[in-house]
Amino acid sequence: MRMFLASIFLLILPIIRAQVPHWGPCPEPEVQPAFTLRQFMGRWFEIAKLPAQFEKGRCIETNFTLMTDNSIRVVSSEILKGEVKKIRGTGVIEDPKNPAKLGISYSYVLPYTPYWILSTDYVNFALVYSCTDVLRLFHVDFAWILGRTRSLPDTTLEKARQTFANNNIDVTRMIPSRQQGCDKTL
Repeated sequence: MRMFLASIFLLILPIIRAQVPHWGPCPEPEVQPAFTLRQFMGRWFEIAKLPAQFEKGRCIETNFTLMTDNSIRVVSSEILKGEVKKIRGTGVIEDPKNPAKLGISYSYVLPYTPYWILSTDYVNFALVYSCTDVLRLFHVDFAWILGRTRSLPDTTLEKARQTFANNNIDVTRMIPSRQQGCDKTL
């Protein structure tokens, strides 16, 4: 059985090579209480992240626009090899009783993936977490610290990392996002 599990892991490893895999199912972190989707809308800059295969550029930002009371348009952009790359998607509140648990999809054929707002003050920072279980044997984490500006104070970043840790989310591999020289290019 162990050999079988190791074989599965080795087959899937190339797919998740930049992500952060962990044994066992996804944690169930606390999310923002009394989350208000309307206040969350607007432009957010990526300040720090767990490595993600789909984010390779710099100056990463996402703009959220309210479409209905429980759905949003999502436009993410980055500068990669000197060019602005954009991807458009949709987001939904998957459970009206827990509106901080969003689902986002960048494709009509793929299901929504979790996009959970763990904490935000709506005007300065937001902490976002996403996790995907793989056969409940292991999971792949994604975590972001977002800001309304391209940088945040170190005290805010430390508090953010502590919030992730308090929710059993390992952010030891979290890296700063490159947000220098962005306004000249965008």
